[in-house]
Amino acid sequence: MDKKLLSILCCPVTHKGLSLAGPDVLKSVNAAIDAGKLLNHDGGAVAENLTEALVTDDGKTLYPINDGIPVLLEGESVALDQLQGTP
Repeated sequence: MDKKLLSILCCPVTHKGLSLAGPDVLKSVNAAIDAGKLLNHDGGAVAENLTEALVTDDGKTLYPINDGIPVLLEGESVALDQLQGTP
């Protein structure tokens, strides 16, 4: 993702800054997706594994990146507290 674009993006809900999710976060998120245990803000199951994502600076919310495009919609966001207990 373009660093200049990343520097101006923020969470549309909390207005906190965003950074790229690290490999450990993506691994945990994808494990939860594979187990069918990850829901987005709208309550729908996240169906596809993520290769990229953005995380708020407080580490509470994740936004997927699909084909290089950040999906900054509240309904598509994922609360990362769902990952507690996921390997």
